[in-house]
Amino acid sequence: MTNLSAKLDVRSYTGFRAITLLCLVILYAPLLVVTIYSFNASQSIAVWEGFSLRWYVDVFTGPESAKFKLAAWNSFVIAIIAATVATAIATLAATGMIRAGKFRFRTLSFGLISLPLMVPEIVTAVATLIFFNAIGVDRGLMTIMLAHIAFCIPFAYLPISARMQGIDESVEQAALDLYATRRQVFTRILLPLMAPGVISGFLLAFIVSLDDFIITNFVKGAGVETLPTAIFGAVKQGIKPNIMAISTMLLGVSVLMVTISYFVSKSDKTT
Repeated sequence: MTNLSAKLDVRSYTGFRAITLLCLVILYAPLLVVTIYSFNASQSIAVWEGFSLRWYVDVFTGPESAKFKLAAWNSFVIAIIAATVATAIATLAATGMIRAGKFRFRTLSFGLISLPLMVPEIVTAVATLIFFNAIGVDRGLMTIMLAHIAFCIPFAYLPISARMQGIDESVEQAALDLYATRRQVFTRILLPLMAPGVISGFLLAFIVSLDDFIITNFVKGAGVETLPTAIFGAVKQGIKPNIMAISTMLLGVSVLMVTISYFVSKSDKTT
């Protein structure tokens, strides 16, 4: 049995380490380069002239600071609202899908929830744009928010449903036997046990919304910018060191969200 496990260990295959190292380099080397050159004192992105924080200062006080501040404000407001609403809907959907037992069209419902994960994002963007045009909605912050809520739901649903599936139903049955109402069972027992999954779902939806460019670029109105679309507009005029500083800060926010999610899951295991 031990020999069979050793044969099935992918780490024992020839070239595994080399391929893994190559994938890590391809994934993270560009991020490392952007982070390093965001601290470059030079105005050129190709010449290193020493360590400096001038481009981080430029992001907040430079000639383009007002544009980036407004775009960042729009991005964070949209991401917080979209993640909150999407997480609430995903929590209710997971409760219905997992705790309601078998019902007609259950498989179809799960497929509809998961569909945005499988459909190419450009297709979702075009379809959303056509939908808003068809119902005569003026594009702006509201259309961005509605689009983000829609495509964030499956991202929030996955960790929430995974967490709920790991909760023994006998806990809820015991509460019902002790004359608790179903609302009390959900709010006082099920929801606290689901908290790590709900937090993870919110953080995932928040990051996805904050970083989205394709769908946002299709459904935003004229003059409305989020941070990714503002960065794209600035890059079309040439890559500047301040863009690298903004990208590094966005990367830092993503790392922070992942770190928080890790400690939440770790604390749940220790309890």
